Amino acid sequence: MSDIFQSVYQHLQFSAEDIKVIAKAHQKIEITKGSFLLKEGETANEYYLLEKGLVRAFVHDYNNNEITTEFFVENEIVIVPASLFQRNPSQETLQTVTDCVLWKISFEDFQHLFHSVPGFSEWGRLWFTTQVFSLKQKSLDIVTETATNRYLKLLKEKPQIIQNAPLKQIASFLGITDTSLSRIRKDLSKI
Repeated sequence: MSDIFQSVYQHLQFSAEDIKVIAKAHQKIEITKGSFLLKEGETANEYYLLEKGLVRAFVHDYNNNEITTEFFVENEIVIVPASLFQRNPSQETLQTVTDCVLWKISFEDFQHLFHSVPGFSEWGRLWFTTQVFSLKQKSLDIVTETATNRYLKLLKEKPQIIQNAPLKQIASFLGITDTSLSRIRKDLSKI
């Protein structure tokens, strides 16, 4: 069994047997760089645990520019919650930035675990709470932090994004132009 299950599904209420049951509900898949996991307009029928690689979520703005809304790194859940849980067509597209190893779980299998594994619903509530806080912090950072500080924070917290994602995707995620990001990187290299 992969260590990713221990990492992602950390919860005091889970026994070793619970983790085995949860792991059995997932299917390992390997996907090449540039592949789509979910396209805008489709309804998500699964989510993924990212064991290896980098995935991004993006939308198109009113000028049809791609804007990266999220990066998913190893040991994170790759998901569009509104599409999966509300059964709505996704506004976002999920695409691999690198070759990836993922563990897929269907919505139906998730629902089964939710109702049959003690503690799974509590784990889910805690995971969602963490995601809400993270999203709120990102929103606050956009208006309270400089672009340089947002870049440095990303470099510190998720260096694999800086190492693997194209400049244009990183810039759109940070809410700046790729020219501004190039300038920031150049200025930081002088320090």
